Amino acid sequence: MQMGNDDRAVAIAEAPQMELGGKYLTFELGGEVYGVPILQVREIIRVMDITRVPHTLPYLRGVFNLRGKVIPVIDLRLRFGMSNSGDSELTCVIVVDVGAQIGVVVDEVREVHDIRADNISPPPEFGASVDTECLLGMGKVDGEIKILLDIDRVLGKEPFINAREAEATA
Repeated sequence: MQMGNDDRAVAIAEAPQMELGGKYLTFELGGEVYGVPILQVREIIRVMDITRVPHTLPYLRGVFNLRGKVIPVIDLRLRFGMSNSGDSELTCVIVVDVGAQIGVVVDEVREVHDIRADNISPPPEFGASVDTECLLGMGKVDGEIKILLDIDRVLGKEPFINAREAEATA
């Protein structure tokens, strides 16, 4: 059963405040600053050779070899429907653990912030046409907003669906 935005806001407001508070790795993507729980981050590496996998969704950039382990790599810009600006010297891959290790390409890694639970607000209401289920909340740090992602929901199992299967079910 999926929660609507109202149900999710209530669940966040009623959740024990200690659950959302904690350390978040922040990174830039398309000029905005996002954060993911540091406990899900395994490592941060520079972009290396990525092998493209045919018949996959456009935001699945491919796979790379990390110390003998094949890791899928998601381009988070494309996953969020942003334009691909290409890689720069600041572009990094954040390897996260969502039950499996997945690399996430971001524009630039920023820093780790310890965000108290009382500085995290539920995602705002944008109406039924905007899906905010991938957001944990909005973290306030030094007067700035950090968009805190539920990386499990952002990645889910969808990136591994064969593109032909996805088109067939659309």
